[in-house]
Amino acid sequence: MTTNMISPARDFRGYGQNPPHAQWPGEARIAININLNFEAGGERSVMDGDGTSESMLTDTGFPGYPGKRSPIVESAFEYGTRAGVWRILRILKKFDVKCSVLGVVKSLERNPDAVAAFIQDGHEIMSHGYRWLDYQSVDEPTEREHIRLAVESIKAMTGKAPVGWFAGRPSENTRRLLAEHGGFLYDRDSLNDELPYWTEAAGAPYLVIPYSYETNDNRYDHNGFGTAEDFARYMIDCFDMLYEEGLDRPKIMSIGLHDRLVGRPSRAVGLVKFLEHVRQHDRVWFCTGEDIAEHWRKTHPYPGTGKL
Repeated sequence: MTTNMISPARDFRGYGQNPPHAQWPGEARIAININLNFEAGGERSVMDGDGTSESMLTDTGFPGYPGKRSPIVESAFEYGTRAGVWRILRILKKFDVKCSVLGVVKSLERNPDAVAAFIQDGHEIMSHGYRWLDYQSVDEPTEREHIRLAVESIKAMTGKAPVGWFAGRPSENTRRLLAEHGGFLYDRDSLNDELPYWTEAAGAPYLVIPYSYETNDNRYDHNGFGTAEDFARYMIDCFDMLYEEGLDRPKIMSIGLHDRLVGRPSRAVGLVKFLEHVRQHDRVWFCTGEDIAEHWRKTHPYPGTGKL
């Protein structure tokens, strides 16, 4: 498969040795896209009718309990919306950085003050699903309905329908269902590249902007990062490599944050150190997913004959 073709099949070649020059605005050598996962209140919960409590990315070490609430896990999620998110927003404002808020819709609905702050600070609000669920275990009609509910709810809360989607744990149907729904410029459910690329969904061209589970504070959960210094060093090393390569091959550095993880005081220090390092460099484009999608569609439009 060549890079100017699209196919729903797996593509192991991608752009190969000769990726396109991204032509980021301002001749930037790197595009930095910070993504703030906002999930509390959308996770699995017996109170919301789920068969078990949540066990993923709780930073507690406690498992999910079938048929039982887990107050300690619930409180770990609540820390993010009660305290962590406000610390992260203050840090982003200090460094004049706009992020993409990966908003689980049930979480957004339950936290109107945060939604208002996201809008006031100029952050993109995209959908991280209607619930924070593994959609491989959700049937197709339910997933389709969740997409509809998510779009309608975000539009009602913000005045604008989301143009980006990130399930995080998509099903094999997710991309097709998004394309069939329409209105999306891109999704983030891919980890396979450092540049956007065109693929196919529902028989039409479809733009993917890869995400990262590696330059991500999820590595604080049970293994990986131990201290803020670990986090900062890892992020700085990634930035330095991409910035050097960006002399002739600019890429995206996608960063994933969670309010209940890096929002903790001792960990937030690592985010500050990273941003201090980056702000010492010129030709850096801090951008949202929507910014990237609009730029790519204009500068690197689908090369075939399909309808956008």
